[in-house]
This record gives sequence, structure tokens and C-alpha cells, in this order.
Amino acid sequence: MCGLDALLLSRNCLSELPAALGALPALTFLAVTHNRLRTLPPALGALSSLQRLDLSGNLLEALPPEIGGLGSLAELNLASNRLQSLPSSLAGLRALRLFILHSNLLASVPASLARLPLLTRLDLRDNQLRDVPPELLDAPFVHLQGNPLGRPPPDPPSPPGPPVVPEMPRLLLTSDRDSFAVTPQGCSVTLACGVRLQFPAGATAAPMTIRYRLWLPEPRLVPLGPHDALLSGVLELQPHGVAFQQEVGLWLLFVPPRARRCREVVVRTLSDNSWSDLETHLEEETPKRLWAHCQVPHFSWFLVVSRPVSDACLVPPEGTLLCSSGHAGVRVTFPAGATEEPRHVRMQVVRVGSRELPALLGEPEAASSPLLCLSQSGPSSFLRPVTIQLPLPPGVTGLSLDRARLHLLHRAAPAAAWDDITAQVALELTHLYARFQVTRFSWYWLWYTTKACVGSLARKAWERLRLYRVNLIALQRRRDPEQVLLQCLPRNKVDATLRRLLERYRGPEPSDTVEMFEGEKFFAAFERGIDIDADRPDCVEGRLCFVFYSHLKNLKEVYVTTALDRRARAVRGQVSFYRGEVPEVVPEEAEAARQKRGPAALWMATLPIKLPRLQGCEGPTREPGLSLAPLNLGDAETGFLTQSNLLNVAGRLGPDWPAVALHLGLPYRELQRIRHEFRDDLDGQIRHMLFSWAERQAGQPGAVGRLVQALEQSDRRDVAEEVRAVLELGRRKYQEGIRHTSLAPGNLTSPDRLPSPSPEPAQA
Repeated sequence: MCGLDALLLSRNCLSELPAALGALPALTFLAVTHNRLRTLPPALGALSSLQRLDLSGNLLEALPPEIGGLGSLAELNLASNRLQSLPSSLAGLRALRLFILHSNLLASVPASLARLPLLTRLDLRDNQLRDVPPELLDAPFVHLQGNPLGRPPPDPPSPPGPPVVPEMPRLLLTSDRDSFAVTPQGCSVTLACGVRLQFPAGATAAPMTIRYRLWLPEPRLVPLGPHDALLSGVLELQPHGVAFQQEVGLWLLFVPPRARRCREVVVRTLSDNSWSDLETHLEEETPKRLWAHCQVPHFSWFLVVSRPVSDACLVPPEGTLLCSSGHAGVRVTFPAGATEEPRHVRMQVVRVGSRELPALLGEPEAASSPLLCLSQSGPSSFLRPVTIQLPLPPGVTGLSLDRARLHLLHRAAPAAAWDDITAQVALELTHLYARFQVTRFSWYWLWYTTKACVGSLARKAWERLRLYRVNLIALQRRRDPEQVLLQCLPRNKVDATLRRLLERYRGPEPSDTVEMFEGEKFFAAFERGIDIDADRPDCVEGRLCFVFYSHLKNLKEVYVTTALDRRARAVRGQVSFYRGEVPEVVPEEAEAARQKRGPAALWMATLPIKLPRLQGCEGPTREPGLSLAPLNLGDAETGFLTQSNLLNVAGRLGPDWPAVALHLGLPYRELQRIRHEFRDDLDGQIRHMLFSWAERQAGQPGAVGRLVQALEQSDRRDVAEEVRAVLELGRRKYQEGIRHTSLAPGNLTSPDRLPSPSPEPAQA
């Protein structure tokens, strides 16, 4: 293969490379990232035309001296290996501009690197460098963060006896704690939500209190690209922006998506008012649960995202070549002089199913190339045209195609419209590829169809690529029909979910299939005499707000009530689902029914809800002598619950109350006494247990947290979530009250900005 100029071998299981690589005289780009290479063949130094070499994410411990023979090499990436030293022959890389060596085990580097004439960036972060040549220490293009510079070497181990290694403290936080202390000694922390943190020794110069909070995802908190998918909730770690002296390890747990071909998982974070993706490594906990691991220099907001595989490079004035690591044949060639200053360029390629376009157009022979997205930093235009290469659509070759049916489509973000620019560019066709030149970056798509006006069709096809086919379900708990579970599920998850839920719930068949975008808002409205029982922060005008994320549960459990008399007959109501946010003027049911008609209707589905007839004089009763005198259970740290709140909790527990009591610490003998004293009165047993426990908690910190934890341990997470919702509602009302009385500071977070947890006590 003497004409081969690019060889991409990334993300395989290669443990060695053949010496025959040295016989590829035209090779300019070699990528062997994320493999298992331990050594390199000396013949690699014979690649005299090689300009870019990427060997990051391997197990290399040393480099062959012959690597100094790569006289044309401009970019060399050796990050995330096990290199302990570098050969002096690297001084022969006279064309080298970019040298990436972060996350290795380097104890020293040769001073000759400072004399490379074209070097613009030398990345030596996160190594073991204690002493650096002065020429490199003062150079502005050298990055040395995360190295123990200036520290004395560790004392050699004493010959007699095994070395004593101080064990790093380990903390396991329970659900009632949202903060912990970190000392310069470092520690390993596991939060109650499953997140892991590792603070290395010396990460902080003084003791520091770390606070955390999990936010429910919503569009203003979750920045997603058009083809991204959210895999986790939003984790906030405080204090924000305080730089650690050494990077902190962060592990976020998530369930991997089924479709993983040509996609990657990254941790996304907010830094300097903009979101960016961190270098992420995946670690398997179980086959169905993975850890997303990254190193963070400071704390902010974090979430896990699945995105199309992203390839990036730094374009120098001399030009370079950018190839897709996931899609053969997609490449971008930057000629010399395309830019005056180096600029970063990123490429994402989205696969298109072979059946998508023919089904949409009603044309069996229609086909399309992968979808290409290009973005860049710096000026919007290049000084010289850049050549883009796309593979021809499947089943089409340069020898057999009809040029009149070939369309090059272009989309300029943020607009959703696609334009046919075939007549504006010169398409060069080969047997397998189409090439064209541009000066601005955007989205590109190659279609092969008999349709004439394809712009509007391309917009519909692009929307279809991003839509999920989902079903809506509404189930009632078998032993407590007032408890209603609402969930929105992708169609392929419905059957398995129902099999798991129908042991405890009953209800109608799922709704007909509807289509939704990732991050699309919708709401549920209870109708025909049924309403939500409790005030909730996610409830507006009696409508329950949702946001659909394809890989999250999209589930809420609520308690419903009715003003109708259930002693005479059962109440037959319904719950309807509508697209968008709750409108300012909520339509009446008759108006909502009219909205069901037409292609632009907001209505998606309606499912029946039945509250059975009450037998005898059943209903919410109070224990004789039980007053609603003020009772604040809790403290300023975890929030407060009033006696009215506790009555609501007592009304939800039912036969589960003994398990909750035992998890609250009540002795079994006391449970037996309560059962005997209130025999034949289940409600009296529950209320007496709960209120007698609450009275003993007066003045004790963490009482609300213990109650939430006991509910979760008793498999009553629905009630635990309701308690959390009451606390959150209390926080919001408390803050609004402060603002109304002009006691709030002037820099309170506005609704348009990201929120931060408030230290004030929550009260409801």
C-alpha cells in the first residue's frame, strides 16, 4: 500500500505494531490511540513523510531512539501512557510543533526539547517531574500543572521490614449528609448518590468543606447538542471555581446506552461560563453499569453525556489533515496558508440508518452519506479553501451515479433549515467519494434522490434522526389507588418495565406511540374531578411538569385526590399528556379536547384513572386528641417538616409502617405495644408511631434525613421523594419571602442563570 497516507487503528486491542509500517513512504497520519501497545517497532523511525502521530491511551513505557528520525513530524501525542523517560534523539524532530505528554510517569525531560525551533506547545501536565531544565521552566509554551515541582523526593524505604504506607481515609456519606471535610492528607469519598471522589494528598493546602447536590435535569441546566443524549442527573460540587493544587478524581455512575457504535461517553462540566467536555475514561462496575472517570482541577456542575465520536486537531499555518476515527473516508484537508494563527477544529460524524431516508421519501433507491458537523475556534472563515471528503451514499458509485440526483446539503447553525448548495460548489467525484471545498464550517450532508426540492425534506429527515418513539403509562398502586405512577418510556423499554411494575401496580395499557426529542418538555394534567393532592415544586396550576430524556427514567409518583363524594360511587377520571410547558392560561377540559385535533396539536395521550368507592365511613381521620399545634421536625441544615406534613406522610405508609419504624430505630417491643393499643385501627397505629418518634427528635439534628433514609430503606422511595419535594418547595417559598421583604442580597441567582443550593433553612 505504497500510496496510503492515513492509517487509523484507534480503539482496538493491539499490543504491538508490525515493522512493515516503516515501508509506507506516503504515510502522513498514523493514529493508534486507546490500544494496548507496550513497545514501538524501531522501523517507525523510517516514516520520513509522517506529520501526525497519535499514540495516546496505551501502555508505552519507553520510546525507541529511532523515533528521532521522523523529520517531518509536526504533532506527536503520547498522553496517558506509562513513559518514565524520553530519548535524547527527540532533538531531531525539527518540524515538531505540538508535543503532548500529559498523564505519564516522567521524572525528567531532556533540555534539548527547548531548542526545537517550531515547538508551540509542550504539555507535561500530571507527571512526576520534580526538576525541569531552566530553558523549559521559563518557556511560555510549556504546561507543567500537576507535577510535584520543587518538592523533595520521598525518603527511600528502610531496608528492614516492609514499607509503611499511610492509608488514605475513606468516607461513605449517608443520604442525610450533603457535605464533608477534606484535609491536606486527602481522602476517598463515596456519596449517597453513588458518586465517588478521590482527593490526592496535597490537593488542598488547608482543610476545606465540600458540599454537593443532585439537581433534576432540565434544559437550562443540561447543555445538549442536536445528537447528544443525557445519561445522568446534574451533580453540583461546591465551592465553585476554587482550584485544587492537584486534580481530583471524579467517578459518575451511569447505565450505558444500547447503541454505542460510533458514539462516546464524556463528562461535561461548566467552566468560565461555558460548557466543555473532559477527557473521560470508562470503567466497568457491572455489565449494565459503568463509571465515567475524569480528573477535575476545580468544582462546578457535572453530567454524563453520550455524543457522536468527536475528532479534533490544532490547525497550524502549514496546514494539516483531520480524519474521522469512526467513519472511514470522512476527512478534511487544510492547505498551507488556510490560517495565520493556529486554531482548534472539531469534527463529528453522525451515522444515518439505511432505511431512514427511503421510508421518509417513499423512494426505495434514496440514500444519504453520514451527517458531518465541523466547528472551529477563531475567525469564522479560512483564508484558503478547505477540502472536505465524504463517502458517496450506500449503493452509489462514481461510475454509475446520475449527477442530477446527487445533492449536497448545508445547514448553518443555529438555524434548522437545510439548503441545497450543489450548484454553488464544484463536486469532484471518485469511485467511492465526493470532494468539495469550503471556507466556512457548518453541517454537510450528501443525498442521492429523484426529488427536486430537498431542503424541506432534509429538515424533516434531520428531525426524524433525533426523534424517539415513546409510550406514556399511568399506573395505580394496588394497595393504595390514590398513588399514581406516571412515566414516559422509549418504546423498546415498555414491556420490560411493565413486567417489573405490574406486581405492585395496575392500570390501563400504555398510550399509542408518540415521538419526542431529547430534552423536550411536556406536562400531565389530571382531569374529570381528579387533582394532585400535595403542592409540589414541579407542579404548576395542578399540572405536573416533565422533561423527556431517553436514557433516564422520566418517572414521577404523585398522590391524587377528588372533591367528589367517593362514598356513593367510584370516581372515573383521567390523566392527559401535553407537549410543551404549562401555558399561562390552562385550558378547560373541553378546550383541551379540541386541541387534540390537527397535526400541530399539543395533546399526546389520555389514560383513565379510577378512584374506587370508599367502603363505609372510610376517609382521612385523626387520632382523638391529636392537634395541629406547630411542630417543626428537623433543623436548619436539613430542613423542617410541620405536623401537617407528617400527617400526609402517615397517610401514605399503610402496611409498610412497621418496616419504617424499625429503620427509624424503634424497638420491636414498642411496635407490639402500638399494635395492641390501636388494634383494628391501622391509621392510629401509623400516626402514633410517627408522632411519638417525632416528639423524641425535638432539638436533635438530622431528623428529617433519618426519616428520608428510613423510607428509602423500607422501599418507599415514593414517599421519600414527596418529603424531598416538600423541603424543596419550602426552600423556594423561604427565598421568595426574603426577596419580598428586601432581605436578600443583590446578587441572587436569577431564573435565567444556573441555580446554586441555598444554605438557608428550608421550611414548609
